[in-house]
Amino acid sequence: MDKFVVEGGIPLRGEIRVSGSKNSCLPILAATILSDGECVIHRVPRLRDVETMVDILRDLGVDAQWEGEGTLRTIVRDASKVKAPYERVRTMRASFCVLGPLVARRGKAVVSLPGGCVIGVRPVDLHLKGLKALGAEVVSEAGYVMAESPKLTGRELFLGGAFGSSVTGTANVMMAATLAKGTTVIENAACEPELADLGDFLTRMGAKIHGAGTHRVVIEGVEKLHGAETTVIPDRIETGTYMVAAAATVGDVRIRDCRPDHLGALIDKLGEAGIAVEHDANSVRVIGPKRYRAVHVTTLPYPAFPTDLQAQMMALLATADGISVITERIYPDRFMHVPELIRMGADIIKEGPNALIHGIPELHGAPVMASDLRASAALVIAALSARGTTDVLRVYHIDRGYERIDIKLAGLGARIQRAEDVRGGAGVGEGE
Repeated sequence: MDKFVVEGGIPLRGEIRVSGSKNSCLPILAATILSDGECVIHRVPRLRDVETMVDILRDLGVDAQWEGEGTLRTIVRDASKVKAPYERVRTMRASFCVLGPLVARRGKAVVSLPGGCVIGVRPVDLHLKGLKALGAEVVSEAGYVMAESPKLTGRELFLGGAFGSSVTGTANVMMAATLAKGTTVIENAACEPELADLGDFLTRMGAKIHGAGTHRVVIEGVEKLHGAETTVIPDRIETGTYMVAAAATVGDVRIRDCRPDHLGALIDKLGEAGIAVEHDANSVRVIGPKRYRAVHVTTLPYPAFPTDLQAQMMALLATADGISVITERIYPDRFMHVPELIRMGADIIKEGPNALIHGIPELHGAPVMASDLRASAALVIAALSARGTTDVLRVYHIDRGYERIDIKLAGLGARIQRAEDVRGGAGVGEGE
């Protein structure tokens, strides 16, 4: 098992390019199950999660081959396979997105209930609610969801839950509705940019979709979908992670090939803290001051502050002037990184869905352990800004969602090395 050894206190400087969005390409790959022809997807990041989804597609009779740098070519070879097994789905929540395409295209799906990072309960009730509304018979048994329908039927449905809309739930219902008879209207749909990207791909395949990426999505069902070619949007969470890292290290970093318009809430909070942010259509520059102010952050569905940047922001605010408050409204238990930041000297008190962060002058290096994907990114940011050396253990989490992060950060001057952790140890959770 690998770890990162990080020597902190060195400002990040230079330019960096972000990869394609993990959270966009995973449902896009699931959507290829719907196609009658060949699909070509560009700017696919080489991540553990992507490789897992490729393996699931192959289990389901889809021939998926890498071609060149970051391009995947897929075509369905065997449409009789309908089971996505536990050993695959348990490692990544987004793999549950094959449920909708399987029912819509093959009439039946047997998909394991997904696993997930240790960030709190994330039910799949909205996925099942949506498919039932379209006419599928759905039962759960022995850890699997079994859904069946000879032909789905479009209808109006409200896709809301205890914590608002569901991104993967919206994606599942959108994909299923493309081949349903009649018109489907999804109210309270999630409106993240990744769903607009999925909608664009489905439209290229011949689907009739209006409003993808808004709270009201209208899908007119068609008889079949053909192959298509697309390029995945830039990863906004990777972009945001590097923005926060630049600020935390008092650095000066320009991030290229990104979409700053997808990160308005982060840009606003960094500015409120006194951190300089310059941006144009496809690049952003962050200049970190020696001292910056505490801010209050509340995570909410897009376009508000993303839960996937909450941990990284906490690492930054650990050394802000004053008292910051972070309120987690998406996953109230998503604070596994708090005790690890405290090991590095942070002064943080957790009270329910809130974290009170009393800023200190500096963090200090210490052995810390990543519990999930975004927590691991936060610990790397903390290590980069800290005095001394930090060992970040269980970095297999970060490899799930960040393409060559150690190499990219080293290109900005970071002293970060991947090394074998001879102590080993079992993982505590996977999936997102």
